[in-house]
Amino acid sequence: MAVVNEGALKKMLKQYKYRDLTVREITNVISQYKDLKPVMDAYVFNDGSTRDLMSLTGTVPVSYRGNVYNIPVCLWLLDTYPYNPPICFVKPTSTMMIKTGKHIDANGKIYLPYLHEWKHPQSDLYGLIQVMIVVFGEEPPVFSRPTTQPPYQAFQATGPPNQSYMPGMPAVSPYGPNPNPGGYPGYPYPGGPSYPSTAGPGHYGSQTPGPAVGPNRDGTIGEDTIRASLVSAVSDKLRWRMKEEMDRAQAELDALKRTEEDLKKGHQKLEEMVSRLDQEVAEVDRNIELLKKKDEELSEALEKMENQSENNDIDDVIVPTAPLYKQILNLYAEENAIEDTIFYLGEALRRGVIDLEVFLKHVRLLSRKQFQLRALMQKARKTAGLSDLY
Repeated sequence: MAVVNEGALKKMLKQYKYRDLTVREITNVISQYKDLKPVMDAYVFNDGSTRDLMSLTGTVPVSYRGNVYNIPVCLWLLDTYPYNPPICFVKPTSTMMIKTGKHIDANGKIYLPYLHEWKHPQSDLYGLIQVMIVVFGEEPPVFSRPTTQPPYQAFQATGPPNQSYMPGMPAVSPYGPNPNPGGYPGYPYPGGPSYPSTAGPGHYGSQTPGPAVGPNRDGTIGEDTIRASLVSAVSDKLRWRMKEEMDRAQAELDALKRTEEDLKKGHQKLEEMVSRLDQEVAEVDRNIELLKKKDEELSEALEKMENQSENNDIDDVIVPTAPLYKQILNLYAEENAIEDTIFYLGEALRRGVIDLEVFLKHVRLLSRKQFQLRALMQKARKTAGLSDLY
């Protein structure tokens, strides 16, 4: 297989949510298994909807009873891969038939615990193919389609007895080896060494066969023998089919049970989320009502203040909440008043309104008083737990 360009893969997977992770896994798998090819095709879901998805189509090598067989598979990757498992199928060729079992259904879909317990990043494509190889090595998913054989040559029902059935003599048949590919086990066709009896692989025992067991002495087979053989073969086949169907049904039942458990857990989580959302909605409604009330109170207060703003006295508006705070406010106001007084004394000196001696005398008195006010204010602020002002 030609090397697949990562750029081409990214272009093919442009609608995938986790494109880079998917491209990395596909590149790793096709470098290990050269017969797998990435193909973009339409996948039809059970509800009839279709979607363009990436698939890995080809064969994987499986060792069965000492021989290596190439099993054809197709792995579909959803657009949410690798956080959702692939959808896997066996794709038999025209010379193969699907062998249903607990891991394969009649449509060739693959059921594995690895797929059911899929969890990224512990699960990936390479690990999935390794698990498939191990499982298919124990129970192959396909077998060769039987070819049509010519009908058996009818043997003479009259004439001298067939020496192949004579007691104590080797079974030499004019028909050669038994060509019966679809015959039932234990059916005593004339001269056939493929289905040995209890006496050995090439001849019958020395005891004389009864009238209802084995062929008659004129070379014919009794009806009771044929009926018993058919009943035994049909019952074996029915038991095998029944066991196969029961295994498949059990696998589907287990998958449905796991799905039911997941759905119950999801339902419980959804109920918890809905309950939390209801509580949050109720809390938000209460907060909205509270905010509406506060907004109405603020509107009323603003309207009242606007109506009284013309008659308000600044000293009446600003009222400290505690006597200590009132003392701090008065000290601060007096200290700033002294600051303004010193400024205007300087202006008066500059303009010649007062002389230097008067200026120095008043500044000295005001500065001493300002220092005392500042010291007292610092002490009061410390007592009130406020930060230092200077």
